[in-house]
Amino acid sequence: MSKCWKMLVLCIGLFIGSLSMMCTVHADSSLQSVKERGVLKVATAPDYPPFEFQVDKHGKSKDVGIDIDIAKQIAKDLGVKLEIKNMDFTALLVAVQTGKVDMAIGGINPTPEREQNADFSKIYYFGGQSFLVNKSDAEKYKNQSALKGQKVGTQTGTLQQQLAKKDLKDSKNVGMDKTTDLVLALKTNKVAAVGVEKPVAEAYVKNDPDLKMFKADYKLDKKDTGSAIAMAKGNDTLMNAVNGSIDQIQKDNLIPGYLASAGKYMKVNTADTSMLHYWKYFYDGLKHTLLISIAAVIGGIILGVLLALMKISKYKLLSWPAISYVEVVRGTPMMVQVLLIYFGLGVLINIPALLAGIIAVTLNSAAYVCEIIRGGIASVDKGQTEATQSLGLSKKYALRFVILPQAFKNIWPALGNEFISVIKESSIVSIIGVTDLVYELNVVRADTYRGVAPIVVVMVIYFVLTFTLTRGLNYLEGKMKHE
Repeated sequence: MSKCWKMLVLCIGLFIGSLSMMCTVHADSSLQSVKERGVLKVATAPDYPPFEFQVDKHGKSKDVGIDIDIAKQIAKDLGVKLEIKNMDFTALLVAVQTGKVDMAIGGINPTPEREQNADFSKIYYFGGQSFLVNKSDAEKYKNQSALKGQKVGTQTGTLQQQLAKKDLKDSKNVGMDKTTDLVLALKTNKVAAVGVEKPVAEAYVKNDPDLKMFKADYKLDKKDTGSAIAMAKGNDTLMNAVNGSIDQIQKDNLIPGYLASAGKYMKVNTADTSMLHYWKYFYDGLKHTLLISIAAVIGGIILGVLLALMKISKYKLLSWPAISYVEVVRGTPMMVQVLLIYFGLGVLINIPALLAGIIAVTLNSAAYVCEIIRGGIASVDKGQTEATQSLGLSKKYALRFVILPQAFKNIWPALGNEFISVIKESSIVSIIGVTDLVYELNVVRADTYRGVAPIVVVMVIYFVLTFTLTRGLNYLEGKMKHE
């Protein structure tokens, strides 16, 4: 009996030892996998100068800034190519957690809350916290205590938002996803001040004469004012390599040079802030918006018809899945669906952002098209079905040649409205870095420090698209009525 116990203990020990070795090998494979791939994938949100933003170079958008230079140096030290994946700031840590990228860099403060979900490198830059105010209110708001009872804007999910909620309890915090939106809210007097990092505040004040800044009075540790690189938990070998690069960057005192380089690019962007100068950005955004919309409309109709037929089927094996699908899609926001497709399925399949956006919008549209078509089929007089039966037509042919054509005539206005909605709602894909019109809008706003003009341009483009489509749909509707 004792021998059996010894053998059992030995087996358990060997199993635990093997499991530990497997975990160690897995943890140590992060750096090796990057080198074998030959590419370092880095996520960032390029609307946060001077950390990361874009410039137009030879007709193409180029990511530049302090963080981009640091990422380039890390890739160089690793002996691999750098691949930048642009997305919304709130999606950066999710991209790291789901393995879409190897690391995220974007002026990210390593707060205790974030450290629960990701590992952080050594701090590569110490900035500090500041407030932006309108120049006309500079005498009124000279320090943090003057903001008592006022609305203070902060970017959603950032350290600035946490600090404002904690230390400015007598003020109302207004959270927005984009710094550009916050600055626009400030300039239109929606908020009294905007909390940002010191380098960002300096960049705005330097490029916008209507803004002023003052230092925040938060009681912070030095760590709380610093920026670090986020990685998935357990990627120790990659983390050690990145920390080695950061040590060398600081030893060689490269950060001042990166700041100077970012400043030069910012001057290039603000030398000509006319919207005509940025036409290529809007053109690229328009191409992706049209691609997503057309693909989603075609796919939505095909899948919508299939779902509608399944839903009206007498077989529960077909009807229940269709009913469940429609209810789930209609009962959840499209933003959540986009994130689920890109990051959720991304754990199993590496789906490019553009393809994920097309799939998400198509699946969403299909649920609404399904209900429109189902209603159209129900609107066809029952006598038509009886007539097809008297002619000896099978249900298949009756549906194809008699019921569906009449149903489409009845639902054409509703279907047209869905097409228009797809064009407008497809803008949500910008959250995962798809360079559609809304994505390019935010990039231009960040580059030019102009809040309203890019919005007007994109608004006009959307109006022209929807107006043209409306006229075309009305023409086809008229033709149908005369047939």
